[in-house]
Amino acid sequence: MIEMESMLYIRRTGELLLKNRLEEIRKQKDITQEELAERLAVSRQTIGSLENGRYNPSIILAFKIAKFFQLRIEEIFIYEEDNGSEK
Repeated sequence: MIEMESMLYIRRTGELLLKNRLEEIRKQKDITQEELAERLAVSRQTIGSLENGRYNPSIILAFKIAKFFQLRIEEIFIYEEDNGSEK
């Protein structure tokens, strides 16, 4: 089971938050950024940008990532509305 507490805030726009656990999941599976990028037909920079919060994936890329790891999109990318409390 994957811990849900180690999420990364990747983008904050107004009151909307998007978190991702891509780096955590990738490392648990012992896959390099290069290997994942090759399997998903994207650049290694794209994977790095996703993990570092500089890029939000397209819905198609989010589905490809989820399918690759055999997880639901919601287990990797978590969208929340900020209720005013810092996490």
